Amino acid sequence: MKPSIPKGTRDFTPVEMAKRNYIFDTIRSVFNRHGFKQIETPAMENLSTLMGKYGEEGDKLLFKILNSGDYAAKLTDEELFSRNSVKLTNRISEKGLRYDLTVPFARFVVQHRDELTFPFKRYQIQPVWRADRPQKGRYREFYQCDADVVGSDSLIYEAELINMIDDAFNQFNIPVVIKLNNRKILAGIAELIGAADRIIDITVAIDKLDKIGLEKVNEELINKGLTQEAIEILQPILLLQGTNAQKLDTLKEVLRTSQVGLKGVAELEEVLDYLQLMPISSTLEIDLTLARGLNYYTGAILEVKAIGVEMGSISGGGRYDNLTGIFGLPGVSGVGFSFGADRIYDVLTMLDLFPKEQISGTKLIFIAFDSKGIRYALPLLKQVREAGISAEIYPEAAKMKKQMNYANSNAIPYVAIVGDTEMEANKVMLKDMNSGTQELVSLQELMEKVK
Repeated sequence: MKPSIPKGTRDFTPVEMAKRNYIFDTIRSVFNRHGFKQIETPAMENLSTLMGKYGEEGDKLLFKILNSGDYAAKLTDEELFSRNSVKLTNRISEKGLRYDLTVPFARFVVQHRDELTFPFKRYQIQPVWRADRPQKGRYREFYQCDADVVGSDSLIYEAELINMIDDAFNQFNIPVVIKLNNRKILAGIAELIGAADRIIDITVAIDKLDKIGLEKVNEELINKGLTQEAIEILQPILLLQGTNAQKLDTLKEVLRTSQVGLKGVAELEEVLDYLQLMPISSTLEIDLTLARGLNYYTGAILEVKAIGVEMGSISGGGRYDNLTGIFGLPGVSGVGFSFGADRIYDVLTMLDLFPKEQISGTKLIFIAFDSKGIRYALPLLKQVREAGISAEIYPEAAKMKKQMNYANSNAIPYVAIVGDTEMEANKVMLKDMNSGTQELVSLQELMEKVK
């Protein structure tokens, strides 16, 4: 029987790894440029750290790790035969694989708070595991790339994160729209129409405006139980148009009686003001349909969509007020976001934006036809590598066709051929595999051409 891997996991080929590393290296360089420091946390955490942090559904999706040793020895017959998996798991499993990077980060901040200087800017690029039902685009093991600043209420950090997102997608050459909203504005709208529990219904309805039109949206809101009066108040919000500044002016007028709503507008104005001083090239759009994880975020919320590609958001995040409260350290405000590496991979593939030179690892291969040629090539290979060129040698004096096939299969752009003529001239024959041209060159010339 052929070996296989668990459902919802993936192998990555060398070509796929080169592409993934291009994504991670680009994101890492952006994080570093903006003063974020890298941390890593263990793949497994104590279940006491993870349980109860993701809601009931999340608890079910945690991969639990059996205790080492004879974990069943301490169980009573009653526990063993009760068939109560929750109770049983609590007795035989104390650890689990991390479900996201946020809860481990909160644990890290509380555990190391005496060693950290606040505001603390951290990033993490690591895999997470979820016992989810695998389907297209949803895996049980996948990477997250998170950046957060904790320990400051300053909205400069919102502007910083938006700059960081802009920087990363400029590097990738992916045109994006950054959508921005504020949780307090949504709370203000709900307060205004006396339907605090209806905010999800409202954002879902606003989101359908383009598809079904205003009349149908209003009908849907009535069906959801909103009063005619509430729907009247909502009209200017549903029809919100114009520049970001004009949208905020409209919201100021509509929300004039809501303290929390006006606070949200003021926060967005402050962020936009900072962005005037550190402008971005991506489109930034205030979008009231944005309502990411409402229970979690308390201020700005943002999401990134690739322009011209049918796909969900490829990055998102926002401001939260109490990340560390779950571990007994209340009142630590933070703002953060996550790059969706898998979705960025798909967008780069769809738009054919992976840089070709990044994908092939080896730039140059030496090929020879006898042991004398191999011995001649080995010192050259070492010098080429020392000059920073990734190079290899075909390890045996095989037929020319076999060696060339190897170079082609591995997408190696240059081949240095070593025969008697080349050795006599103290040179090599350099073949450009893309153009098919070849010329006799010295080692120095070879390095200049390949570089």
